Amino acid sequence: MLFDPAKIRNIAIIAHVDHGKTTLVDHLLKQAGTFRDNEHVDERLMDSMDLEKERGITIAAKNASFMYKDFKINIVDTPGHSDFGGEVERILNMVDGAILLVDASEGPLPQTRFVLKKALEQNLKVLVCVNKIDRPDARIQEVLNEVFDLMIDLDASEEQANFVPVYAIAREGVATLDPAVKTTDLTCLYEKIISEVPAPKVFEDKPLQLMISNLSYNTFVGRLGIGRMRAGKIRVGDEVLCMQDKNVNKKVKVSALFQYRVNQQVPVQEIGAGDIAIVAGLEDFGIGDTITNPLDPQPLPRIRVEEPTVGMIFSVNDGPFGGRDGKKVTSRTILERLEKEMLHNVALRLEKTNTNESFKVIGRGELQLAVLIEQMRREGFELCVSKPQVIFKEEDGKKKEPFEIAIVDIEDQYTGVVTEKMGIRKGVMINMNNKGSGRTRLEFRIPSRGLIGYRSEFLTDTRGTGLLNTQFDGWDDYRGDISSRNTGAMISDRQGVTTAYAIWNLQERGRMFVHPVAEVYNGMIVGEHAKENDLEVNITREKKLTNVRASGSDEAIRLVPVKSLTLEQAMEWIHDEELIEVTPTHIRLRCRQLDPHKRNRVRADKINED
Repeated sequence: MLFDPAKIRNIAIIAHVDHGKTTLVDHLLKQAGTFRDNEHVDERLMDSMDLEKERGITIAAKNASFMYKDFKINIVDTPGHSDFGGEVERILNMVDGAILLVDASEGPLPQTRFVLKKALEQNLKVLVCVNKIDRPDARIQEVLNEVFDLMIDLDASEEQANFVPVYAIAREGVATLDPAVKTTDLTCLYEKIISEVPAPKVFEDKPLQLMISNLSYNTFVGRLGIGRMRAGKIRVGDEVLCMQDKNVNKKVKVSALFQYRVNQQVPVQEIGAGDIAIVAGLEDFGIGDTITNPLDPQPLPRIRVEEPTVGMIFSVNDGPFGGRDGKKVTSRTILERLEKEMLHNVALRLEKTNTNESFKVIGRGELQLAVLIEQMRREGFELCVSKPQVIFKEEDGKKKEPFEIAIVDIEDQYTGVVTEKMGIRKGVMINMNNKGSGRTRLEFRIPSRGLIGYRSEFLTDTRGTGLLNTQFDGWDDYRGDISSRNTGAMISDRQGVTTAYAIWNLQERGRMFVHPVAEVYNGMIVGEHAKENDLEVNITREKKLTNVRASGSDEAIRLVPVKSLTLEQAMEWIHDEELIEVTPTHIRLRCRQLDPHKRNRVRADKINED
C-alpha cells in the first residue's frame, strides 16, 4: 500500500525511564480511533514482553502506526533505561522527529541527556513534552529552563533550542499548550506532530534503499527485517540484494511484505519511499544491513553504537543439581542462544574464553545482562554466571576504565552517608542542588566499578527513599583498587536438606539465604557471614532426640524471615570467586570451586601473587 511521502510522519518517543512514554503512546493510539469503542485494550499496549509488564519498564524498542486525519504516523516506543541505550541509538535511524518527554518534577535526568544528544546528532526535530504536570511537586518552569540549558549544553541549533513545549498528563490522555488551560484530549499534540515534524526526505526515482534497524519473527515466513525506506519502492516477489557486514552480499527474493497497523503486522503487496517496511525472505538479516537494487547497489552507512562496558562469564552449570530443572543445559545450546541474541541486540558483544564451557558476554550494564539471563531461564536454560566486571582498555600505555555520571536524589538527612559511600568507591561530587523540599540532588563522577554492588546498599542507606540514575561518561585513567563487600559467606559443607534447627543456630552469625527443607550441596552459599571470613557450616544438622527432658533444651525455634535474593541482588552480592547458578525454578549462590581443599589452594595462590 503506497502513501504519499508528504502525508507520512516518522517519530520516536524518547525519555528517561518511568517518565510516561508507553502510557502516552497508548493514548495516542486510542484517541486516533484505531480501536472500536467496545474493544478491550490492554494497559501499556506496547509492552509486549512478560518482563516489561512485570517490571513496568520498556526493554526493547517497538513500532506502531496509526492514521490521524489523512496522515499516517509511524511511532516508535523506546526504552528509557541507560542499559538499553543501544535500542535508542539504532531506532533513531528510522525517524525524522522525536517527542522528548520530561517529568514535570524530576526534570532532565541522565538518560534524558543521552537520548537528546543522540537525537540532536541525527539532526532530528525535537518536540518537548512536559509530562505529569498534575504532580503536587511539579516545577514546570524550572524544568523547562533545565531542558533549555541541556539543549545549549549539547550544542543544539538555534532552531532546536527555540522549542514551544506541550504540557501533558499522559495517564489521563490530555495535552495542552498552556498548563493553566485544561483540555480533554491530545489534539494539540497530534497537530504539533503534523505541523512540526518534517515529512521524510525521499528519493523516489533512485534505486531501492532500505536500512534494517530492527528484527522480528513470523512463524509462517520466518525472520523479518524492519526498516525505513530511504529510496525507491519494494514489491512482493522482487529480487533484491542484501548488503551485510564484512562485504557479504546476498541476493534475496522478497517472499512477503508487512506494515504496522497499530502494533499488528498486516500483509501488503507494495511499500514506497519514506514509509516503514517489514521484509521477509532471508533467514540471516542483520541490524545495519542495506536492502538495495542488485543492478545498482547503493549501501547505506552501517549503524554504529557506543561500546559496551560491563562483561559477565556465562558457563555450563557443573553443580551437583545440574540438569534437574532445565532442558537446555549444554554449552552448544547456550552458545546458540547467545549468538541469536547478538543478531538483534547491537549493544551486546560475545567473546570466546579459553574453555569451550564458558562464554563472555559484554553489555551496557548489569540490568541489560540480568534481563538476558532472566529471559534465558524462562526459556528453560540452566547456566552459571559470574560477577559483572568492567572492561579495561589501554591508551598510550595507560590503563583506562569506564566512568559514569551518577545522579542521586535523596532526602537531606542521607546526604552525609551517601557522600561517604561514594567517596569510598572513588566517586567525586561535581554538583549539589538542594531543592528546598526536603530533598537534595547530588551529582558524582564515579568509575563504573564503584557502582557494581552499590545499588542495594544505597537503598538500605536511604531507607528505600533514594533514587540513583547513571549515565556512561567516557573513559578515564584507572583509579586503583575499590573495596567491595566486607562480609564473608556461609558455605554448606555437605549435601542434604536444610533444617529449621540448624538455621536457628546459625542465624545469629549473619543473614540466611535459604529456607528450611531446601536442598543444598557442598560448596553452596547458604548465607552471609557478619564477619569478613568465609564460614563452612552444617546447615543440615538435626536435633538429637532423647528421652530425657531438661529446661532449656526444648526452646521454641523462632526463625528470622528469609528474603530470597533476586537475580540483580545476587549479581551485586557475589565476589569474583563465587557464581550464580540460574535455573528455571531456582537462583542459587555457590563457590566457583566446590571442593573446600581446592578453594583454600586458590585462595593461597592469590595471596602469594599479591
